[in-house]
Amino acid sequence: MNATDPVANLAALIRCPSVTPAEGGALALLQSLLTPLGFAVERMTATEEGTPDVENLYARIGSEGPHLMFAGHTDVVPVGDEAAWSHPPFAAEIADGDMFGRGAVDMKGGIACFVAAIARHIEKHGQPKGSMSFLITGDEEGPSINGTSKLLEWAAAKGETWDACVVGEPTNPDQLGDMIKIGRRGSLSGHITVHGVQGHAAYPHLADNPVRGLLQLTHALMSPAFDNGTDNFQPSNLEVTTVDTGNAATNVIPARATAAFNIRFNDTWTAETLRAEIIRRLDEAAATGDLRPDRSPVRYDLVWADRPSHVFLTRNNALISSLSGAVAAVTGKEPKLSTTGGTSDARFIKDYCPVVEFGLVGQTMHMVDERVAVEDLETLTRIYQTFIERWFDHAVS
Repeated sequence: MNATDPVANLAALIRCPSVTPAEGGALALLQSLLTPLGFAVERMTATEEGTPDVENLYARIGSEGPHLMFAGHTDVVPVGDEAAWSHPPFAAEIADGDMFGRGAVDMKGGIACFVAAIARHIEKHGQPKGSMSFLITGDEEGPSINGTSKLLEWAAAKGETWDACVVGEPTNPDQLGDMIKIGRRGSLSGHITVHGVQGHAAYPHLADNPVRGLLQLTHALMSPAFDNGTDNFQPSNLEVTTVDTGNAATNVIPARATAAFNIRFNDTWTAETLRAEIIRRLDEAAATGDLRPDRSPVRYDLVWADRPSHVFLTRNNALISSLSGAVAAVTGKEPKLSTTGGTSDARFIKDYCPVVEFGLVGQTMHMVDERVAVEDLETLTRIYQTFIERWFDHAVS
């Protein structure tokens, strides 16, 4: 198989049914593509009690600096209703200029293109002027416990260090060249339980409706706004994502009410200062409010979700300018530098080296009939190839 062809690379990867946490043959395929190029390939399985084991891959070519990493994931989300697909989700069929398949854009397509780009680079120039590595996980779409974070720890313990990283997530909203992600907002989640007194809906004075208290608390979380945004980030935004009483009866006041929330926050906050602000708001709302006149303060418990994602912003000019310049050279477009969207595994990588994200157009990711324009695969490969040349030229100058 010729690794320089991104279309063939992607078709082979899509045909590997690597739904999290299954390896599905995807890492074995990558190993077969990278080893002939001169990469030393290692596969490690990460484990943690209560979570499925996950196999990951690390491959490196070269032994000297500078060291450029490409990071991504071969695991994909489930296909959903397979009968709703117009083409089988693991067949990689091409129709009307698009390749269909789960993972086509998120993100086997990015991996396929970067493999093709480095293969072309080696074919044209020989080995890189320093080192390159692939850090590929099978746990990005899952709990993200036995994936990139543990693979980084494992590699770092072996003495690996990196100067820069590109994550091949689908960052472009409409067309290739639209957007490079140079940072991400943080993410913090929590779960509130309000305790009341169960009773008959016709005799509310004998009960204490926890829904009233929960409404007071959730209103305080959503208003006023946490901030107005910063130069590089959108305003922080909190959403209440679940509300429940576990009560099927319409004439019974429930004993408790629960709500979950998630806030995506900018660099005005850290996870620690944000937790403190949320607790302040909840305590203030628990003691006041007109939904519970003449009642004692709302009794509530707050449980934080494990492992918040921390906000970060990459300011490395060599990395950003090399990638922006490559995008402009190939597409003629000046990409927007953005911090929008959700979280990605870049949140782990940023603790080891500067990191940015750039990949395919993400309009169909996680959808039925996920697909990628075949011509975009060639364009992205040329962008990555140009970036590799520019980055090493910049890094060794």
